[in-house]
Amino acid sequence: MNRTLPIGALVYVLLALLLSLYFAFAAVQGPSGILRRVQLEAETAQLVAERDALAAEVARMKNLTRRLSDEYLDLELLDERARDVLGLVRGDELIVR
Repeated sequence: MNRTLPIGALVYVLLALLLSLYFAFAAVQGPSGILRRVQLEAETAQLVAERDALAAEVARMKNLTRRLSDEYLDLELLDERARDVLGLVRGDELIVR
């Protein structure tokens, strides 16, 4: 009752096993594998957060630009910027250092 597999069948089984291992490895580690997908999802989340932060910054800058434009001049903002950038003060103000 001692049956052995013919050498051709053994080679066939070994080849099938090696191919299965290769495809399993490629599915996990390959350029389109599971680990690469997780890495891309994390990178996508980071880039979306960066994009949202930049969009908020652009909106803030558009608001400031509009408030300093000729169509809509915010005098308080203009006064604040002149004081900050140019160091201007009014004649009736005292400077305490």
